[in-house]
Amino acid sequence: MRVLQINSVCGVGSTGRIAAGLHASLAEHGDAGFLAYGRGEGRGCGEAIRIGGPADVYGHVALTRLLDRHGFGSRRATRRFLRQAEALSPDLVHLHNLHGYYLHVGELFRWLKESGLPVVWTLHDCWAFTGHCAYFDYAGCEKWRTGCGSCPQKAAYPSSLLADRSARNYAEKRALFTLPEAMTVVAPSEWLAGLAGESFLGKYPVRVIPNGVDRTVFRPTPDAGLRERVGISPRAFLLLGVAGVWEERKGLPYLLALRQELGEDCRLVVVGVDERQKAALPREAVGLSRTESAAELAALYSAADVLVNPTLEDNFPTVNLEALACGTPVVTFRTGGSPESLDESTGRVVDKGDAAGLAAAVREIRRLGKAHFTAACLKRAEERYDQRLVYDAYSALYREILKGKEDAGDE
Repeated sequence: MRVLQINSVCGVGSTGRIAAGLHASLAEHGDAGFLAYGRGEGRGCGEAIRIGGPADVYGHVALTRLLDRHGFGSRRATRRFLRQAEALSPDLVHLHNLHGYYLHVGELFRWLKESGLPVVWTLHDCWAFTGHCAYFDYAGCEKWRTGCGSCPQKAAYPSSLLADRSARNYAEKRALFTLPEAMTVVAPSEWLAGLAGESFLGKYPVRVIPNGVDRTVFRPTPDAGLRERVGISPRAFLLLGVAGVWEERKGLPYLLALRQELGEDCRLVVVGVDERQKAALPREAVGLSRTESAAELAALYSAADVLVNPTLEDNFPTVNLEALACGTPVVTFRTGGSPESLDESTGRVVDKGDAAGLAAAVREIRRLGKAHFTAACLKRAEERYDQRLVYDAYSALYREILKGKEDAGDE
């Protein structure tokens, strides 16, 4: 079995780690895996294929900022890559994030139609079926159901400073993302699977395969000196917030307000803040820059008493799973697929935007104690979110699809 994966990044960030893990799993099972990516260094991905270079990315960014044509740049880079892809002779193509300033979706899908290759597309957000945005829940926009236009999130990622081409983008995506061969859409959460099924991608079968974590890395990792290094008392109740980027939808203000509500003996560590956000944090909070070190994150999760994830819209946050795998309970808002990773034995779910409810949930976890939740957190991570289970599910899906194609050819 020869599988070609395509993603914006490789080995970094949640989607990059998922793609790299699948790539390694294919090799372990004696299959041939190829991984193509658009940005960064491609850590831990072996001989991964870089689609284009920095100049292509910059050009795509300019096209997005000025003309709102994200996903329709990098034409020459995409054509060069597709010649490489043709030479690899894959049996199946697995798509991940196609947005990210590196790929021309028109060129890609024309090639997929001509090749007749079966396709699996894992959606990590909603970009595939909108005319602009990756998420629309926070904005309360329903235009993705019938056709976009006059986009209320034009300035949000992927930001356009001038034009609004959301109606055109939507129409072109709807026409392009139609393959003669059956495409299987995968969503990590029931929430996103439901949205995909209601979108123009609903013509395809939609499966749910949750994200997973590497439990050899994300596990209880005692580090006696960690609290001292970040300036936190060993006796303080430690609240942890983690995000790749603390953009508006991630809910940082709720996290900061929570620290004030809970009193001086509670300390807050926020991972993923930029220099501006770090400077604006209150004196009692510790701001740490984004880290790609999984071991460092595991130590932070393990040191924390609770992970607070105040996201206002999300698919299936990997930070929740990483915390569970380290034995740390989670408190999150009832938004997107975030609540799906939890039950009463592993954390608490609060109505979106309910700051008082967030504080009450954290107080309850503090009253019960972290040890009350640890065993259940570890069990849930082992039984549901171990990355080996995820890779086995994808491997089974690949083989099911290829067998179906083989059987159809025999008829």
